[in-house]
Amino acid sequence: MYFPQLTAAFQQLLPSLLRRRVAVVGHARPDGDCIGSQVALARTLRALGSEVICVNLDVVPRRLQFLVDDLTFVKPDALPATEDWLGVYVDCADQPRAGEKALVRFPRPLANIDHHLSNNGYAQQNFIDVEAAATCEILAGIFFDAKLPVDRVSAQALFAGIMTDTGQFRFNSTTRRTFMLAAELVGLGAHPADVGGEIYERESEGKLQLLQRFLASLKLEFGGRICVGILPSGIFEETGSSVEDTEGLVDYARAIDGVDIGVLIEERPGAIKASLRCKEPRFRVDQVAAQFGGGGHACAAGLNVKNTTLAEFRPKLLAAIRARLDAVLSPEPSL
Repeated sequence: MYFPQLTAAFQQLLPSLLRRRVAVVGHARPDGDCIGSQVALARTLRALGSEVICVNLDVVPRRLQFLVDDLTFVKPDALPATEDWLGVYVDCADQPRAGEKALVRFPRPLANIDHHLSNNGYAQQNFIDVEAAATCEILAGIFFDAKLPVDRVSAQALFAGIMTDTGQFRFNSTTRRTFMLAAELVGLGAHPADVGGEIYERESEGKLQLLQRFLASLKLEFGGRICVGILPSGIFEETGSSVEDTEGLVDYARAIDGVDIGVLIEERPGAIKASLRCKEPRFRVDQVAAQFGGGGHACAAGLNVKNTTLAEFRPKLLAAIRARLDAVLSPEPSL
């Protein structure tokens, strides 16, 4: 079995979801793992007789819409007013990431399925495995272990989530189990070339202009160990791009030879968003993000800070990263 303990717990949860109204809730600015998890869980529950709706603060990104098929995605304030909906969160490290209205509607959701290191187990029942490469990996494993129905569309969605969260199967989180599950999904109809084409080969002209501006902003810090890129306020309007087009930009900062941590800082009116990526888990960028109210994985984390400016925030973030680097790289004192 792929996830024996989680599967046993999920099989105990399943009867309470069957033939009920279930809201599958994802996080703001959903990525492939979020949408893939929502699609797969919603379709599986629907096949078992439940009424299911997917809930997101933001719309499904253009490049992930091919996964949605005939499912309904709504914003939290558009969720039907009846009170009998059960909330199941997927790929959401903390409840606020799904939005305030979702938090009010589901103050303590029934279940929480996730792989983020910073997840504190906020639901009544929590299915968390921080060793999993993606939430879609957890769901695929549970579905196969429990012999639940996985149709072609669900297989495609689960494969997409695994592919994106592993950086096309090259991040440190990728394991033998990841490849085994991916192979099973391909056997059920997932098509790697179609997934890759939809997600990675449909760039807009605006995205390329945004990339050009981001690359021009890159600056090496601390002897080339950190690389920081900036997206200033108003850049989306200037380049004809959207927030969705920031996906993957930070990886260019990390990819430079000699860089340990790559950083993307987005400047917004009265707020700052930052994404952190590192090459090795020992740098624990999730711990850096946590200092600013964020979180994530050891190698990939993010944060949002309100009521600040780039001039105020940038040196604070760099100081926190520098302290983290020093803690990791400093030689241990001799006895």
